[in-house]
Amino acid sequence: MGVHMIKIEDLTVRLDNALIVDHISLDVADGEWVTVIGPNGAGKSTVLRAVAGLLPFDGTIRLDGRPLGDLPRRERAKALAVVVQNPVVPPAMTVFDYVLLGRTPYIAPLGRESAADLAAVEAELTALDLVPFAGRRLDTLSGGERQRVFLARALAQGARILLLDEPTSALDIGHQQEVLELVDDLRASRGLTVLATMHDLSTAGEYADRMVLLSGGRVAAAGTPSEVLTEANLAEHYRVRVRVIPGDHGPLVVAVRS
Repeated sequence: MGVHMIKIEDLTVRLDNALIVDHISLDVADGEWVTVIGPNGAGKSTVLRAVAGLLPFDGTIRLDGRPLGDLPRRERAKALAVVVQNPVVPPAMTVFDYVLLGRTPYIAPLGRESAADLAAVEAELTALDLVPFAGRRLDTLSGGERQRVFLARALAQGARILLLDEPTSALDIGHQQEVLELVDDLRASRGLTVLATMHDLSTAGEYADRMVLLSGGRVAAAGTPSEVLTEANLAEHYRVRVRVIPGDHGPLVVAVRS
């Protein structure tokens, strides 16, 4: 499978004395796309937040072989970029300035951005077809356009590990496919490693190399999409009756009435 870019061992997270993630282990190889699925409250987003260093945890998380706790914040930001659900956007900020925030790890405290930082932003705006929006206020864009901007900021960090927390939750089906195809193309062209959470099971199965099903904060199943997205697994952990149909790029999950 190659080098583990993310290796999680015995991860446990408690929030307000509640056990949210219960001794889970998973890994993501260099260049791999792993998607974490599970019912609401299963702990999906909590796992990503722990990997991002945003939550206290017990257990071990390693990024490219290095313990997460050994990485200073700036080094962590150079190694790993996060696209969260509904990020807070400063009022009236332009697309260019928002993407420039991705260069923060490379700018000295109280310093100014360099020509290299500005060039990196221009490169990401070009790669994601955002140049026409560079001067626009972020709050004037459509959902799909904003999601591309959030991704551009993450890519401007120059990180090889990309964490995506429900990256398509606010998008219609056309923009969902557009964003995920873009991520997959960038993964191939830049050698990115992707760890994501998603609700849409069919869409998740089309793009992930492997999937991890969480239930009650524990790993209930892990493997290829075909191994994880079974009618028995989904009935047990989502408490729903479904039909799983083979598709061109992965299993298609269709809910059926009882």
